[in-house]
Amino acid sequence: MILELAYITAAAIISLILFVTLDIFWKLPMEMGVSGADAVSREIVAAGGDRNGGLMIGNIICSPDASAGILLAACGYWICGILGGITATILVFVGARICADKGFAGISGTIFATLTIWALNVFAGFTPESFIAGMIIAIFLLQGVSISHTSHIIGNIWRKI
Repeated sequence: MILELAYITAAAIISLILFVTLDIFWKLPMEMGVSGADAVSREIVAAGGDRNGGLMIGNIICSPDASAGILLAACGYWICGILGGITATILVFVGARICADKGFAGISGTIFATLTIWALNVFAGFTPESFIAGMIIAIFLLQGVSISHTSHIIGNIWRKI
């Protein structure tokens, strides 16, 4: 039980770093990927949040970005290994087309997550289930604790990069 909690905690940290890094790499805090992201950002700013962080959070909510890609990759890998991760990548691609999103963050998130989960599963004993739980924790930390504070943290990271 203790080892499982350690794997889940490590998976949450790895997932959080992976999806925030990919979303920032694809410049989601700078511009909206989908139309709903701007509306979410305006509401976050009205509640005292940061516009750039709000745009990234809006993209997370409104389209299959890296966070969704990582969660789907973990679920796909859990169901069917590498083939499940590839299937998740295809589903994220289709979801991005439905949202009229370029989908770069989501697709790269799914690919990187599949490779990361595979490597940690094979070489370090991580289970895909720990990444499913870890990614849910990472999303909750980003969106569920305090969206205005989180948007400021993301905005500050964005401005420093």
